[in-house]
Order: sequence, then C-alpha cells, then structure tokens
Amino acid sequence: MESRKKMDKRLIDNQLFWPLFALAVLLVFDFFYLKGFFQIEIVEGHLYGSLIDIVNRATPLMFMSIGMTLVIASGGIDISVGSVLAISGAITAIMIGGDLVFVDGVQHHVAHYPMAVAILVALVAAVVGGLWNGLLIAKLGVNAMVGTLILLVAGRGIAQLIVDGNVITVYYEPFFYIGSGFFLGLPFSIYLVAAFLALIMWLVKKTAFGLFLEALGSNRVSSRFTGLNVQKIMWACYAISGLCAGIAGIIVASEVKSADANNAGLFIELDAILSVVLGGNSMAGGRFSVIGSVIGALVVQTLTTTIYAVGVPPEVTMVVKALVVIVIYLIQSQMGMKTLKTPAASAGEGALKAGEAKS
Repeated sequence: MESRKKMDKRLIDNQLFWPLFALAVLLVFDFFYLKGFFQIEIVEGHLYGSLIDIVNRATPLMFMSIGMTLVIASGGIDISVGSVLAISGAITAIMIGGDLVFVDGVQHHVAHYPMAVAILVALVAAVVGGLWNGLLIAKLGVNAMVGTLILLVAGRGIAQLIVDGNVITVYYEPFFYIGSGFFLGLPFSIYLVAAFLALIMWLVKKTAFGLFLEALGSNRVSSRFTGLNVQKIMWACYAISGLCAGIAGIIVASEVKSADANNAGLFIELDAILSVVLGGNSMAGGRFSVIGSVIGALVVQTLTTTIYAVGVPPEVTMVVKALVVIVIYLIQSQMGMKTLKTPAASAGEGALKAGEAKS
C-alpha cells in the first residue's frame, strides 16, 4: 500500500503529468459532447478527422512553444515571435509569388525565386530578429519584456512594408505542400515539428547546453561566477526562438497560400507562453521540459477547437484562455506550489537550499 502511494506521488510529481491530464480532460469532454470527434477517415490515402486537424493546426504553435521554452528557461521572455512569424511569411510569399506562364498552351505558375532560396532568406531574417533581441537583452542589459516589445511593434511594421500593405497570394503548388501536404497519410508539417523536436531534445539532453540553460535560469549571477558565458547562452536561446517563429511563419503562409502581415501570428505569442506554462514550466526560469511545452501547445489548440465546435463565439476564446492563465499562475504561486508540491516547487526549493548552502 505504501509503495502504491509512493508510485502515485512520483506520477503526480512528474512534470508531464499535469499537461497530459489537462489534455485528457479536454479529450474526454470532446468524446461525450462532440459527435464524431474521434472519427478518422481515409480519403485518397490521407487521414482526416478532428484529431488530425488539431495536430496539424497546432504545428506552428508547437514550433513557437519550443523556442519560447528555451527563452523562458533562461529567465527571459519573447513577445516578438508573432511579428517575426509575420516577417518570415511575408518574405516567403513575396519571393515565391507565382508568375503565370504558358507552356504548350498549358498554364503553369513559376516562382519568382527558387523556393529553397526564399525559405532560406526568410529563416535568416527570423534568426536575425532573434539575434537582435539577444543583443538588446544579453549584451545591452535591456529588460526582456521591453527588448522584445520593440521587435513586436517594429516587426509588424516591417512585415507590412515588405508586402506594401497588401495581402500577398502565392500561386506556387510545391510551396503548398509544406503546410497542406501529406506524407504517409499524415500532414507533412507534423514530420517537420517531430524532426525539429528531436533535434532540440538532442541539444538539451545530449549536450551541456541544457545543463547550462537550467543553471542560467536558476541563478544568473552564480552562473556567471562559475564561468558560464551567459551572453552566448541567451543569444542562442533568442536565436532559436526566432528560428522557430520563422519556420512557423512559413508553415502558416503555406497553409493559407498567402501572407497577411497585419493578422498573421497576431497574439500567437500569448498562446506560446500559455503552452509553456501549461507544460509545467516555471516562468521564473530554470528547470524546463520541451516535450511538456509541445503537449501544452496541443492543449491550447484542443481547447480552441473545442470552444469553436460547441458553438461558443470566437471572442470568448480569449476569455477562457485568460481564465486558464489565472489558474496556472495561482498554482505556480508560492502558496500554490507548497500546497500541490509541483515540480516547480521542488525546483524552487532545491535552488533555495543550494543558494543557502553557498552562502
């Protein structure tokens, strides 16, 4: 009996327990209240259904949550990712476009620039945006919220300038495969996020980067005194965050076959932060779980889909998400962590004891 209690306690203390529990609660609700929610059909060799649609639509948010996890783990925040997404989508759309040409009397659309070049330029621009944030925050010491707020505002304007204030439509079929194509029955974008997640997991688990990142988020001053290059680590986090936003922008532009610089990625930074928090990560930095954030992104997308499916007006979605944020922050408060004994509390207590020991 005692061993059973210990096993249950280890399960609850696991950082992935609560995001998985939240996802399970939503899926159970959908099972009883949304007819055919779990129904999956095979059409022309492709899988279709609500579950497939949720995962497919969540892929841009998954990318954003991966990058946001690293930034938050370092003790920072990045609220500019939505604007970086818009810049990436605008560059890709304007460079690919699609000119109508006729070959033997048959019309074809030809990209303005090779698709690979357009994607590379968009990703480089996104990484540059992340490095700019790193310069302000890591090098110049600007507050993370203020530093990324600059690109949040200016980036949306830059995206608007790129498309000259217009919605740019893309007419190049190969580009649509990124966000709307299928491979082995599943949406191609799922494979993209799986491959990138595997790369990041290797980076944080198989190299010293993950350990350095936790140390930096737990205590920046101590990390600097122990010889860690704090600036390089922070720059790397913001650069990866920018890269993730750039990839998300390409996926979004590919899925909707256009670039709307005014609305693309609008408020998605809030969903990314919510995904990280729902994944059991502390906003104070330190201990983190990238997989938890990805599950958190699935929770956010499932919540959004459920709200729309039950007929609730779209504007109410933000209210529900706000309530979720309030609950999460209450749980992560000192009293909440002591009451629930969450992993964040354990990490916080460990950091406190370590600090006292060093003193």
